[in-house]
Amino acid sequence: MNKLALALLAGASAIATAPAFAQDALPQVNDSYFKQAQAELDRIIARQPNTGKAKNVILFVADGLSVPTVTAARIFDGQKKGVDGESNKLAFEELLPYVALAKTYTHDAQVADSAPTATAMVSGVKSVNGTVGVTQAIKYKDCTSVKGAEVTTIFEQAENAGLSTGVVSTARITHATPAATYAKVANRDQENDSQLSDADKAAGCKDIAAQLVDWPAGNGFEVILGGGRSNFMLKDQADPEADGKTGSRTDGRDLVKEWQAKYNDAAYVWNKAEFDAIDAAKTGHLFGLFERSHMQYETDRAKDKGGEPSLAEMTEKAIDMLSKDEDGYVLMVEAGRIDHAHHAGNAYRALEDTLALSEAVKVALAKVNPEETLVVLTADHSHTMTISGYPKRNNPILGIAGKADDGKPYTTLGYMNGPGATAEGGRADLTNVDTSEPDFLQQALVPLGESETHAGDDVPVFAQGPWAHLFQGVIEQNMIYHVIAKATDMAAKPQKQASAN
Repeated sequence: MNKLALALLAGASAIATAPAFAQDALPQVNDSYFKQAQAELDRIIARQPNTGKAKNVILFVADGLSVPTVTAARIFDGQKKGVDGESNKLAFEELLPYVALAKTYTHDAQVADSAPTATAMVSGVKSVNGTVGVTQAIKYKDCTSVKGAEVTTIFEQAENAGLSTGVVSTARITHATPAATYAKVANRDQENDSQLSDADKAAGCKDIAAQLVDWPAGNGFEVILGGGRSNFMLKDQADPEADGKTGSRTDGRDLVKEWQAKYNDAAYVWNKAEFDAIDAAKTGHLFGLFERSHMQYETDRAKDKGGEPSLAEMTEKAIDMLSKDEDGYVLMVEAGRIDHAHHAGNAYRALEDTLALSEAVKVALAKVNPEETLVVLTADHSHTMTISGYPKRNNPILGIAGKADDGKPYTTLGYMNGPGATAEGGRADLTNVDTSEPDFLQQALVPLGESETHAGDDVPVFAQGPWAHLFQGVIEQNMIYHVIAKATDMAAKPQKQASAN
């Protein structure tokens, strides 16, 4: 052995035998942050992976929940409660201990829309922007290319194995994310038959609402709760809530009536009073459509004419109904309007809807057995909202971060693009503007008058329950399906043969 090797060996030996510097001798040992981190370390070390079988699955999809949205909502929640916002924790941060990052790109795009990303989560493949329930073999807007490109979702597998299923959303129930649980279309915008071309109709292609009612899997969803009532009603049917408005269908199919005729244990509701009156123990199937289009933002829900249940209330009712099935269930809960508020450049409503989601998670976890229920919370894609500047600790998250070089104030939260940008004349002066007001639109860099865009960054995945520990590191978004299938051992469940949609 040469002299260099001997010297290195001696050095390594000296390091290995040197006494460790005792933690209790560190000068910062009594610092509050130090002690808090030590306690958190102990909790993480004590955590044991659950490798049992998941009887139930709840997939929370927070549409547009970027990492900055999580951070801002955490601070917003704490400040509303009068506690330190920066160190506050939302329910899903506190209760769902396993965390990963999911890559959201699609087969054809760096920045995704909700349709193929939802498809990835419920079927295990990446697909094409603007399409639902199909593989990369699809041709966008060519409905004849759907045949042979269809996927089978975890919801269809569950129904065909005898489990119960449910889908809850604050968006239209025919919108991209909930539609991915049951529909197969080359164009996500075809939510009712009036949006099909004559060629599509001649080819026998079906709209999304019709596919929901005609869904051949098992005995259909036990729970459907959300918006989108007009897609199930005829053009000559008056909406029960919106004065002067009617349905959208032109094919003569009253889909609500058709759905009711399929079951002898079913209930259809369109307002909160009817929803509250539902006895889950006596109801086998529940269909709730609370708006013609999307449900109200949480900020505006109390002012709704017919009344709407909260996301937490819908989640609780869904679990009460689905948990009657001894074989288990698969449930999707979508906080769909976080995305819409971001598109509007309206951080206030995006954060309020994130808090409504957090409440729904808390309610769900209080009702399920964590040893047998896999709970996953994630997003389909990100948004361009950022947290910037150098605001002091406890500065209002919807407030002013400082002054820019133009001498005008700028907010902590802002968007890369969107309606809040000024095309001409420079930035607006926010000196005497209440930037915490619910209708305030955060300033944006690039003017896009109609809608802010999605962003392409990774999104968080939070999880708890059987095999939740598989969510770690940076994963492909379609891996979410594969973890759920592993946890439920879905491949081993006998599948009934379903007829074509």
